[in-house]
Amino acid sequence: MQLICSAGLIFLVVLWGILAPDSMASVFSTMLAALTRNFGWFYLWVVLGLVLFAAFVAFGRYGNLKLGDEDEEPEFTVGSWFAMLFAAGMGIGLVFWGVAEPVSHYVTAPPGITAGTPEAANAAMRYVFFHWGFHPWAVYSVVALAIAFFQYRRAGSPLISTVTASLPWRPVRAMSGLFNGLAIVATAFGVAASLGVGALQINSGLNAVFGIGISPAAQVTIIVVTAAMFIGSAVSGVERGVKLLSNANMIVAALLALAVFLLGPTVAIIDTFTNTLGSYASEFVRMSLRSTPFRDSSWVGNWTIFYWAWWIAWSPFVGLFIARVSRGRTIREFILGTVLAPSLAAFVWFSIFGGTALYLEIWQHVPLAEAVKADLATALFAMFDAMPFGQLMSVVATLLVVVFFVTSGDSAVLVLGMMSQGGDPNPNARTKIIWGTLIAGIAISLLLAGGIDAVQTATILFALPFAVVIVLMVIALWRALGEDWREEQRRERALRRQMRDMAAR
Repeated sequence: MQLICSAGLIFLVVLWGILAPDSMASVFSTMLAALTRNFGWFYLWVVLGLVLFAAFVAFGRYGNLKLGDEDEEPEFTVGSWFAMLFAAGMGIGLVFWGVAEPVSHYVTAPPGITAGTPEAANAAMRYVFFHWGFHPWAVYSVVALAIAFFQYRRAGSPLISTVTASLPWRPVRAMSGLFNGLAIVATAFGVAASLGVGALQINSGLNAVFGIGISPAAQVTIIVVTAAMFIGSAVSGVERGVKLLSNANMIVAALLALAVFLLGPTVAIIDTFTNTLGSYASEFVRMSLRSTPFRDSSWVGNWTIFYWAWWIAWSPFVGLFIARVSRGRTIREFILGTVLAPSLAAFVWFSIFGGTALYLEIWQHVPLAEAVKADLATALFAMFDAMPFGQLMSVVATLLVVVFFVTSGDSAVLVLGMMSQGGDPNPNARTKIIWGTLIAGIAISLLLAGGIDAVQTATILFALPFAVVIVLMVIALWRALGEDWREEQRRERALRRQMRDMAAR
């Protein structure tokens, strides 16, 4: 029933986008303006709260609780575990925005900063760290921790409803099935948004390397071909499909980043990382709660609110997937591995690509700002054109996006299948094929309805109701953590008493 209702709603939206793209774009745009104006503050507070909650749990008394039995070992090595969660979490986005976002902020600076100045360049890198650092990974981590905790310590199903059903409030328990439906819809649209972005990037890469024209027809073809690839990967299972692709892609991404680091302005990249890390730390709270009530500016809504909505929309998918591959780890290890480690990796990535792009724009006058204004998806390849071995790096980057596309897609298909089949960790092939087809359909309909703007709008719209669900999940998790910790304390005291009694005899 869950599959029929959720898939049916998504299918109607897909038809709407394909048959009447202008109508869909108009309605979504109107709703977006209302949401960002009236609920932007809500996104800011929720995401900051998740960062603080994750830190408190990781370094507090609950950190030693294990996700599983006390003697249980993790299923995957640290390297494979990290590769899978990172590829599923934000792989395509890093490649797409690695150059495009810093240069965009430099050209259209945050409110109160003059564009095209050294201050704008510093702010551009600081906000990139902010948008891709602790905040998004805290969203993923807390949702994943809630699912994993109830699955591995309470023997529950890997569903959102398993978490919320533990709350003592009858109305909330009655709506648990609805929460699963919201998670499915948010996941489908969040993933489709990322796949739409990936199709734009792949099209630009093929244009840079082979001269293939940039057009909606080409992008639709890319989505269809890559959808067939990720459906096939998903059907083959986590062990063979997702794990192998994720490991291979992390190696390729690391080699590409190393090449740019060595061939680009190496010292400037190191300085960029050092300076930005310091300013990110010092401005952390102010950026986390920044709004513009006394300015006529849409910058925060277009960037920060969009990203927070994007991470929230992705959180049931990434959260359930991370939970699926994280059994046997302690809560402290889990949070550090899903927040601190990938955030540092993102900082390094943006320092290399964003730092190089800004250096070329400012000191060598490479027209990257013009490329960003013309088409965000071409920014990365415009930077490669100005570097040694640029053509080769363009080929590697295009391959990287294709594989990230597949890893995101097959992970999403697996998770959607699990959620729509009552938490079954191994959904059948037919269900995976249905979800793979629907995700591809959403991505196509969003692109036809307005490209990046439609992707952004759909993400924010479908993330809002799930943000409320995340708040309920945090409350449920906090209650459960306290209960299990107190139970473990009682067991330890009983064991100590037993050992003292035995020694006294």
